[in-house]
Amino acid sequence: MANGEKQDYYELLEVNKNASETEIKKAYRRLAIKYHPDKNPGDKSAEDKFKEVSEAYEVLSDAEKRARYDQFGHAGVGGNGFNSGFNGFGNSPFGDIFGDIFGEVFGGRQKASRGKRGDDLQYNLEVTFEEAAFGAEKKIDIPYAKRCEACGGSGAKPGTQPKTCPTCQGAGQMRFQQGFFSVSKTCSHCNGEGRVVEHPCSSCRGAGTVRDKKTISVKVPAGVETGIRLKLTGEGGQGTKGGANGDLYVALSVREHPIFRREDNDVICEIPISFTQAALGCEIEVPTLDGRVNMKIPEGTQSGAIFRMRGKGVPALQGYGRGDHMVIAKVETPTNLNKQQRELLEELARISGEDVNPMGKNFFSKVMDIFS
Repeated sequence: MANGEKQDYYELLEVNKNASETEIKKAYRRLAIKYHPDKNPGDKSAEDKFKEVSEAYEVLSDAEKRARYDQFGHAGVGGNGFNSGFNGFGNSPFGDIFGDIFGEVFGGRQKASRGKRGDDLQYNLEVTFEEAAFGAEKKIDIPYAKRCEACGGSGAKPGTQPKTCPTCQGAGQMRFQQGFFSVSKTCSHCNGEGRVVEHPCSSCRGAGTVRDKKTISVKVPAGVETGIRLKLTGEGGQGTKGGANGDLYVALSVREHPIFRREDNDVICEIPISFTQAALGCEIEVPTLDGRVNMKIPEGTQSGAIFRMRGKGVPALQGYGRGDHMVIAKVETPTNLNKQQRELLEELARISGEDVNPMGKNFFSKVMDIFS
């Protein structure tokens, strides 16, 4: 590039000529942060680079200027991208993007005396399996910061008032010139408040808030699971200077049940039955979420057999219907046999052969087919 020749704006921003407005903005934001003078103190080349990429963005971010530049090059924009009178942030195309950049470079800008929103709070609430299934109303105690009644939230000792910050003169910001534009930084003396407390309130020690506790009623909807968070708008920390209250998030965890477990909206329950009950069939009493129910076990039931009771599971969250109740039969092998029991089982084995063992007969038949 010849001495004094201006570099192509697209090359400066490291984008192609078909780049979208979003791509151009993103590229400029990255380069502006990289070359900003405050991140490269004393580096003249970085400051020059910052000015160049800013000039390129000023042209390419404006549809009309970009069209003239694409057709006539630098001559189409008067040879200088900054021909529109750039003065601070107010009337330039940089307002939106500089807000983001300075949020990273300087930690954001604050307006003095602006109301501050209260903190969001989280409460971890454990509910029983049944409460999660059918819903419940729970009372919880929430610690939070409320406005100090002694000082009215000002933080100043009763009878006194906060004074205007002598450093920023109440603006909450310190403005200084950086290169060809001015920059604002939060006042470190008053932390952006614009006021300082010379005589702190003894009740809140100048904070303007005190710790307190409130009892809140939480409605747990039917069908919730562990990990679900309920949002209670405005039940969080109290806002200051007219700011809105924060929100309260109730994080739910479901206590493990001694008998039931859940899969989606189905309830699973394993029921032990004896060897004779499985062989001869029987009627047993099965626990469900709705209470005890009599269920028939057919003769010849195998261990692991599943019996379904439709509509006796967990209600669908914010929907209609319920899941099913699944009963898994677990056949218990008898232990600690007495002499008579052993003799009877041996007699059963002797006279049974394979005819009464369909699963075993089928398995060994397959084994013979494999190895024959």
